[in-house]
Amino acid sequence: MSGTTATVDGARSMLRAFGFDAERTNGRAALVLLSLLGLKPGDPWTSAANNAYGTHALMDHVAQHWGTTWAPNTRETVRRFTLHQFVAAGLVEYNHDDPTRAVNSPKANYRVSPGALAVITEWGASSAEDTLKTYLLALPGQIAAYAAARDMNRIPVTLPDGQAVTLSPGG
Repeated sequence: MSGTTATVDGARSMLRAFGFDAERTNGRAALVLLSLLGLKPGDPWTSAANNAYGTHALMDHVAQHWGTTWAPNTRETVRRFTLHQFVAAGLVEYNHDDPTRAVNSPKANYRVSPGALAVITEWGASSAEDTLKTYLLALPGQIAAYAAARDMNRIPVTLPDGQAVTLSPGG
């Protein structure tokens, strides 16, 4: 486990330990994770927070505290190629406060899952490896639970050709 303070390299190392591939351990992914945690350079991992942020707020945090400014049209890249993968892997929760919120809502938000936060706040400590192992063992169940919560709010529809589909609820 790498150091006890927040760095981009430390976040990349952490993402690798969580099992993410090269695309999800790049600099963008590390900066998004650090921003989700509300961390600034040199902050201890133990001070990681679990607040919910929208994509724009995450990008603002990266610019203000990590010195990387992304163009406004990068928001979709951050959302589709980083945040969605974090959600699918159970690292991050989407709309934890209202799972029925419409996909295109301006109130859409992301936060690190409580289980992942427990690992992150111990990062660099001798207990972190055991906490990580426990988290990873429980992860398949967490992913299934998150998927079930998302699916519960979907609306079943039968198309004129008889095909059954489900739709996310609108606003």
